[in-house]
Amino acid sequence: MTLPDSSAVLYRNIHEAFPRVIRGERSRLILADGRSILDAAGGAAVSCIGHGDHRVKEAMIAQLEEVEYASTMFYTTDVCENLCQELVDSTDGQMSRAYIVASGSEAMEAAMKLARQFFLEKYPPEPSRTRFIARKQSYHGTTLGALSMGGHASRRAKFEPMLLDNISKVSPCFAYRHKGPQESDEEYVSRLADELDEEFQKLGPGNVCAFVAEPIVGAALGCVPAVPGYFQAMRAVCDKYGALLILDEVAHPLACAAALEVQRIIRKEDLIRNVATLGSLLSTRLDELLSEHPNVGDIRGRGFFWGIELVADKSTKRPFPATAGVTSGIVELGLKEPYCIAVYPGTGTADGVAGDHIIVSPAYNTTAAEVEEIASLVYRLINDYFAASMRGFRPGAPKGDLVETESAESKPHCPPNPSQPQPDHIPQVISICVPFSHTILHTTYCIHLRTYVFDLQNSHIDNDAKLCLSRHARFPFIQYCKLCLPIPAAPGDTPESHWQYATIYDMAVGLTGGSRHAADEEARAEVDVLNSRLEKTTQLNKKIQACLGRLEATGKSVRDVSGPLSGETRRLQVLGNNIDSVLAAIERIRQPADSKNDEEAIIRQGPEKAGLSNYLNSIKRLNKALGDMKASNLRANQQTMADLQRLIVLGNTQLENSFDKMLRAETPRSVEPLNFITKNTPFPLISPSSISQLALMNSYVSGNSSAENPLIKIYAEVRGPYLSQTLVNLAYASVNTAKKKSPDAVYRAGTNGMGMYARAMEGIFLAEHENICSIFMRQDWGPVFQTTCQAPLAEMARTIRELNNHIKANLNTDCYLAYEITEIISSLSNNLEARTGELKATLGAALKPVRETAKSSLGELLEDTKRKVGSIQALPSDGGALPIVSETMKRLQTMVEFLRPISSIMVSLGDGGWKSGARASGNMDAIPSLASFDIGADGKEIFAHYCIDTIDALMLSLDQKARTLLKGKSVLGVFLANNVTIIERMIQDSDLKPLLDGRLSGLDGWLKKAKAFYSEACKDVSVHLFDVIHTNRTQRPPSGSSESVSIVKGLNSKDKESIKNKFQTFNASFDELVARHKTYNMETEVRQMFARDMQQMLEPLYNRFWDRYHEVDKGRGKYVKYDKSSISAVFLTLY
Repeated sequence: MTLPDSSAVLYRNIHEAFPRVIRGERSRLILADGRSILDAAGGAAVSCIGHGDHRVKEAMIAQLEEVEYASTMFYTTDVCENLCQELVDSTDGQMSRAYIVASGSEAMEAAMKLARQFFLEKYPPEPSRTRFIARKQSYHGTTLGALSMGGHASRRAKFEPMLLDNISKVSPCFAYRHKGPQESDEEYVSRLADELDEEFQKLGPGNVCAFVAEPIVGAALGCVPAVPGYFQAMRAVCDKYGALLILDEVAHPLACAAALEVQRIIRKEDLIRNVATLGSLLSTRLDELLSEHPNVGDIRGRGFFWGIELVADKSTKRPFPATAGVTSGIVELGLKEPYCIAVYPGTGTADGVAGDHIIVSPAYNTTAAEVEEIASLVYRLINDYFAASMRGFRPGAPKGDLVETESAESKPHCPPNPSQPQPDHIPQVISICVPFSHTILHTTYCIHLRTYVFDLQNSHIDNDAKLCLSRHARFPFIQYCKLCLPIPAAPGDTPESHWQYATIYDMAVGLTGGSRHAADEEARAEVDVLNSRLEKTTQLNKKIQACLGRLEATGKSVRDVSGPLSGETRRLQVLGNNIDSVLAAIERIRQPADSKNDEEAIIRQGPEKAGLSNYLNSIKRLNKALGDMKASNLRANQQTMADLQRLIVLGNTQLENSFDKMLRAETPRSVEPLNFITKNTPFPLISPSSISQLALMNSYVSGNSSAENPLIKIYAEVRGPYLSQTLVNLAYASVNTAKKKSPDAVYRAGTNGMGMYARAMEGIFLAEHENICSIFMRQDWGPVFQTTCQAPLAEMARTIRELNNHIKANLNTDCYLAYEITEIISSLSNNLEARTGELKATLGAALKPVRETAKSSLGELLEDTKRKVGSIQALPSDGGALPIVSETMKRLQTMVEFLRPISSIMVSLGDGGWKSGARASGNMDAIPSLASFDIGADGKEIFAHYCIDTIDALMLSLDQKARTLLKGKSVLGVFLANNVTIIERMIQDSDLKPLLDGRLSGLDGWLKKAKAFYSEACKDVSVHLFDVIHTNRTQRPPSGSSESVSIVKGLNSKDKESIKNKFQTFNASFDELVARHKTYNMETEVRQMFARDMQQMLEPLYNRFWDRYHEVDKGRGKYVKYDKSSISAVFLTLY
């Protein structure tokens, strides 16, 4: 233990001793005193993979060796980039950016500022949005901004004057305490959504930045998940008023390195599956062990994140008072032996002040055995804590029975006090000394003293006092033991053998003995007081009876006089009311008929002449009058109702015609899109004056239309052709620019008009979406936008299909156009999705033919390369390289220019997906889903694998063809070496180099094979330079050039002839080798490589042979054609 007084650390609780941790091992913390604590509190919150994982430590050390800190204002780091990418990729496309901060509080503050900045920078800006809506009993952090956002009353209390005042609170989604007994999940969610909607209306919808909530409320409420459909409903309310939804779920490079390694370990070891599987086991065990416990109110959570709420009364869900300190007591007890388990405490669960819960959140890599141990220890901990709290007090014991308590020797928390006197009699008066400002709580627990039960009612002591309790007073049970109170045994037993102790807390309690005479006097005094009070009560009752008699007589006289007058008055009132009702009904019947002519005059004028506001008000009045008549259901109104219905239909028709007319007046036949995209200016919008009137018309029609809003169809019929006519020329240009003057011309990036077409479509669609948002209601934005853009999107789909047919017909040269179109349309789709939330699926369907062609082209091109090599009938006899090698490498070089779309295609194909077997097993017509993508795949990496596969297939095909058509290993080696050299050169001189760097081991193998083939001829020549030396003779023959004479003299005639033949044979074969080498068509690098190999193999052998035997020719040159200098010169001519 580290005592607060002896430490320089400012602990969170300066009155407690903190255990010191010396190391961590997986799910356990090892303390300095040797205890091993099972950590069931840090998993989902902090230590996801437990403690002491060497991989995390190594990642942090590796980062320290690179850079320990770099300001994020100016720099980024690899580990930060990788961590953010890991986090974004794990959301399956739901997120695109991550911002790393140091704590949850800082994250909440950053989210608040980002929400404000979003509304300041959007177009048009909304600077009035400065307010936030959060939830009661929530926790978002401890900094002032985050604390202001939170709704936990006890955490806020001390700092309330310093907190922000622009944050209001609504109810949390807390089914255990706030959902009605008969209320369904849907009804509960609807009630919470209505509360949030009312809060928006109260604050002003245009003033709210965001609604902030925790997906799972951990520390504040104890692992409370939302009921199904809750966040969808909250999202709908936020969308309704254009506000943001912020979900709060809890960086220098060192922290990023640790976080990144943890994420990788979680993914590599599939710990999420472990959490799902064993989380179900943990839930089952906790429920089996604790669901019936009288003080466990609720067990809730998911996975490895569970909360257990503790209550004083399970049936009423009544919490313990805040002063009871239940959870802190449980946590303290848990750290002690024999439990040694850490759980997370929480208070204020019920209302922010009262209420207790503990959280069980083990690490993700917790084993099944540890789950069983955790469940068992938590059960024992809770059970033993409450059992110890009640030791000596059994609820519901009958009067006259003794309380069953443990002996003093067995009580671990309340040892016997040797100095306590052992009285030999039982006092009848108990004196309780209560310190200043302490409250004595009423409770159902009691102490049985002989046959009497002592009760103590709820009391509060304002000063230090001594209360004398008479019989029938119940003694309070209060937690946290400070002193032992002796309880005597039953009558007839000896006090010494049965003297027992009960635990009493926060009060000094003792027994004082008095004489039996004093007790008798006290009893008599109490009887006298009671008799006096009884006599006074009897006299008072007599006086009350007399008053009641007089009052009854007076009342009877009044009733006799006022009865006839009251009856006549009531009859007259009823008659008057009936007459007024008849007159009012007649007036209501006449009123619609009287006003019909006035409204008809307005309707006949139309909205242009009568004025739009006056016209709409007239139609509203007609609708109201018709509704009132239908409610009256009088025959006299039938003709008037028919007239009103006719007028309403006429009015609606004229209103639709006016909408159509005004919209057509604002819509040109087309505009020239190049004027806007080349100058980077926005496309024209409908004028603000017309927008306001069109929006007013739509507001009325949409509110009174039971079926689909007819103005949606009108809008689409008017604006759709305008969009199509504006974009049609660009569609034609996209097709025309794909046509080629030369059939062999390779497509070059940016030469097709599709890029300009997509830019124009994006600009005009965004302008149209802004018009739609200004005219129609939010729920209509999507349908109107989809319907209006249907015609131009159909034209784009037709254009893409036509381009796809062209690409298929010219796949070798124009496959790059497919890659470019894939990138252009994907970018268009993402931009429109981000700005409008629509058209992603439609554009995806339009792009599908070209995207499928792009995917299949990779395998087709690979197979085409094999087919072309296989169709070759003859190869160069001089070993020269084939043009197909340069063509294939040129194709790969061109693909690098389209690396971004090809990378996405590669990810969707998967590594090796271009191979014939993989393509045959896949469904090429199926729309790809997120499930078909490898989230961790790297498109560039896969493309590098494709390049390697292409090169390997090319070389394998060339090798097979060369073995069939070429005669001789030398020319085969030259042929292979030339092709390998061209491939390496084209890689080194292009953007393929960084992609394939370190991946060309396959080419090295082909080069070694080529050298082996070519060196076969050198080996045939070298065998003529071998001779036999006898090493078992007394003296080894010398081998220097000066010793040639003596060596030759030592040879017999047969050996001399053999040496002469070797020189002659070598001369002939060497000359032939040199001549053949010069006839081959070699790349410069290949020629130098083979010449160097020949020289390194033959020259040392020849020099040695010449040194030993050149004197056999005696300098005539008949047998020895080359000396050492001349043969070296010959080798130099080979380079």
